[in-house]
Amino acid sequence: LSWTVAGLPGWTKAMLIAYTREVSPLLADCELTHLEREPLDVAGAQAEHEVYESVLERLGARVRRLPSTPHLPDGVFVEDAAVVLDNVAVITRPGAPSRQPETASVEAALAAHRPLVHVRAPATLDGGDVLVAGRTIYIGLSTRTSRDAIQQLTDQLAPYGYDVIPLAFTGCLHLKSAVTRVADDLMLLNPAWVEADAFTGYRALATDPAEPHAANALALGGAVIHPLQHVRTRARLEAAGLTVVTVPQVELAKAESGVTCCSLLVEVR
Repeated sequence: LSWTVAGLPGWTKAMLIAYTREVSPLLADCELTHLEREPLDVAGAQAEHEVYESVLERLGARVRRLPSTPHLPDGVFVEDAAVVLDNVAVITRPGAPSRQPETASVEAALAAHRPLVHVRAPATLDGGDVLVAGRTIYIGLSTRTSRDAIQQLTDQLAPYGYDVIPLAFTGCLHLKSAVTRVADDLMLLNPAWVEADAFTGYRALATDPAEPHAANALALGGAVIHPLQHVRTRARLEAAGLTVVTVPQVELAKAESGVTCCSLLVEVR
């Protein structure tokens, strides 16, 4: 299985691995910050996740499941445990103590593909606060990500040619709940939660005001994966010329999930 990597000189063909993890039976006990806890159908969330994995494969990724962690309610949200870049990977230290055991299995998997750097205590960082845009890395200051972690990444990633930019946002759990990159020059964002002017050189596409949680999208294989329920924002993406592939996310969304949260994408030469 090969995957065409656009816009990266020297990366004409690569295998794309999507690391995922199955939904814990304890998902209803997940960490919540901005949402009120409500009844969550775990079986429904598991079914949604299976559809998500099938879409990843349809768009060119090879899905590999990380070891099951049924005792860790948030384990399905693998994005928070690491940040994968072209030539290095960051093993994070999640801001919720209950989530810190999630990183061990992610580290073991990524060690086969990249040299690793680590966020060291007492700093904390969730991968959902990290938005990679070429050689620029925006990191959101949140309840889960500390200034100390941002400084650590600034120092650790400079030798690899990355510039780290701290970014303020409000109203949601992670930076990528407020903004994601959906094309080479286009950011999908909720302007009530993050300033469009922060992203120099990028055009901004605003979510529909009736869908504040619709900014999280995953660009993959020439398409954009987006939650099925955000119909109005999907229309805006399609009007911008993007191909949108929808996935159900009603139950997972109750756990403050987005479509980027449930996979770690690794390009392998």
